[in-house]
Amino acid sequence: MNLLRLSLRYAAPYKSWVAAVVVLQLISTIAALYLPSLNGRIIDEGVSTGNTDLIWDLGQQMLIWCGVQAVTAIAGIYFGAKTAMAVGRDIRRGIYSKVDSLGALDISSIGTGSLITRNTNDVQQVQMLVLLTLNFMVTTPIMCIGGIIMALREDAGLSWLVWVSVPVLFLIVGLLVRVLLPLFRQMQDRIDRINSVTREQVVGLRVIRAFVREPFEKERYAAANADITDTSIRVGNVFVLMFPSIMMVLHIVTAAVLWFGGFRVDEGQMDVGQLSAFLQYVLQILVAVMMGTFMVMMVPRAIVCAERIEELLHTESSMPVRESDVVEAPDVDITVGRVVFDHVTFGYPGAERPVLDDIAFVAEPGTTTAIVGSTGSGKTTLVKLIPRLFDPQSGSVKIDGVAVDTLTRHQIAGLVGLVPQSPYLFSGTVATNLRFGNAQATDDELWHSLEVAQGADFVREKTGGLDARVSQGGTNVSGGQRQRLCIARALVAQPKVYVFDDSFSALDVATDARLRAALGEATGGATVIIVAQRISTVQQADNIIVLDDGKVVGQGTHDELLESNETYREIVDSQMSIEGAGR
Repeated sequence: MNLLRLSLRYAAPYKSWVAAVVVLQLISTIAALYLPSLNGRIIDEGVSTGNTDLIWDLGQQMLIWCGVQAVTAIAGIYFGAKTAMAVGRDIRRGIYSKVDSLGALDISSIGTGSLITRNTNDVQQVQMLVLLTLNFMVTTPIMCIGGIIMALREDAGLSWLVWVSVPVLFLIVGLLVRVLLPLFRQMQDRIDRINSVTREQVVGLRVIRAFVREPFEKERYAAANADITDTSIRVGNVFVLMFPSIMMVLHIVTAAVLWFGGFRVDEGQMDVGQLSAFLQYVLQILVAVMMGTFMVMMVPRAIVCAERIEELLHTESSMPVRESDVVEAPDVDITVGRVVFDHVTFGYPGAERPVLDDIAFVAEPGTTTAIVGSTGSGKTTLVKLIPRLFDPQSGSVKIDGVAVDTLTRHQIAGLVGLVPQSPYLFSGTVATNLRFGNAQATDDELWHSLEVAQGADFVREKTGGLDARVSQGGTNVSGGQRQRLCIARALVAQPKVYVFDDSFSALDVATDARLRAALGEATGGATVIIVAQRISTVQQADNIIVLDDGKVVGQGTHDELLESNETYREIVDSQMSIEGAGR
């Protein structure tokens, strides 16, 4: 069972706390079982005979046992809660580590909304069940078994009431659990859906407003909200039946004990104190069963959540992370950053044909290699293979003769500086974002990178300069400023290979020109690979790779390609005609 395996695996480091819970709950339960017997003796031996000394003596014993029960119960719940919270923390840590090891394709197939749900709601359900189990796993069985033994000691003639009522409660619980299991599985899917919709709408808020799609998105959210509400109501309807059913059994048993017990008292077969003690023991048994029932009601949902968590934890990464990826990487003989695409073919899962087909070229250090092509030709996919965001189906990408898929992530991060097509900044300050590239970079190095990226002026104008606040995603700066900060972040790292994936698209022509001129000096002998749409951005490149439908259809300088390559000429002509029309 996934739930049991998951719980035991993550609770194993806290055996001492679990042992403390068992001992404390055992003492608390024994104390609780002893109290009705003392109460019965007070009635039969003290009240009925007028023996006040005995009443005081037994009353003091009851107070002592009550104190023992309270202290041990509180301590047991404390250690139980401590263990459950630690288990939840460790599961979340395990999920985060697993997601961190997955490839981009793996994450896309699972879905961001589902990953968020599994790391929050699913873990919370398992955590809550662990808490209830630790609190009730000793109390419920001992209270049931001990209560039955103590009730039989008081009067065996009424024991049949116990043998009837307990199975009836278990039958009710079993039927409810059978109904709840598929509903809880459906509820987790609905939570996934509403999280995904909410995330899409928050991230894409500007697009929604730009196209006045608020009514459509409201309807989409309302549909997802209605689905989860409907499922929750159906679950609630089942829970509505649970407590009335249990209370009905409790009341019927109480009435039966008093009815049949009254006849036995009248016939002299038992005393009033014994009847009172027997009734308390029966109620203790049924309340224990009710507590166990409440825990069991949590099991179906926890089972579903544990299955989803285990499914994620056992997902095989399309790009396996070796143990060396999480420790200090060994030295490799990479000194200049020469990038070689050796007949690389790559296709997305389920695609009819490869996105890249037999790509072969070399990007030399100290030069700029540009990649151009029409939309959908595979430019972005190609450069994502360099920092190993994807692995090719055939062929290999090498840096100084070393295949990228043999390097650790630490090594790749030190060798390749990527500025993605969609620049992303993290919540914090300008400085903390720039130091993603190099945590030890000085302020002077940050300012130098900003100067090269043409971002120093607008950062100086901000309150705080390098300490100016940046919101999540960089939404409090413009698109061009966001691109320049991401370029500066890559420059701070000073890698051997720079990859700019259409990273100048939001810049005006003048800023673009100044940036490219500054980059030439700042990147020094590094390998520079640029993906761009504007010919003006790439025409000074040492080598231009022309992609068409996932294949290399031309290589050379700007002048060479103008003379020999039809696809490149079409791209140049289309841009010149657009610029001419603009004038």
